[in-house]
Amino acid sequence: MKYYIDADTRDYAAQEDRELIPRRLLQAMAALILVSLALVTFSVVTDRPLVGQPKAADLVAERTFVFASDGNAVTVTELDGTEIYAVENGGFMSAIGSALAHQRTRHRITDNPPVTLKHYANGRLQITDPSTGWKAELTMFGSDNTDRWMALLDQ
Repeated sequence: MKYYIDADTRDYAAQEDRELIPRRLLQAMAALILVSLALVTFSVVTDRPLVGQPKAADLVAERTFVFASDGNAVTVTELDGTEIYAVENGGFMSAIGSALAHQRTRHRITDNPPVTLKHYANGRLQITDPSTGWKAELTMFGSDNTDRWMALLDQ
């Protein structure tokens, strides 16, 4: 069956009376929502511990610096202003800069305070922003990205 639409009147000719979203799909989506709510409720009521948290480990190395990114270029400077790293195409590092900028906007921080890069004994690498409390686990995004951040600790 053909249909056409008159653009001026939005009159649908020969429109079939059919469901746009299948009933079974709607039922499955409702079941997924209810099961999710039941699991969360159970977790809260029984006071289950957080199991998705990284394991605690000793701090091996730590470095505080000023991290600046414009969404593409990345510049890392010491607290005294000495440049220690600069690149035009920061890739993943610029994505971290965007996330950091977003958090600082949410917390109404207008300047660029320093961040801290931490390396733990279990291999975790974490960047933290003391001004907002934001942190990101950097080892979860591949070895190439981890190596770039580790190079900042080694300098």
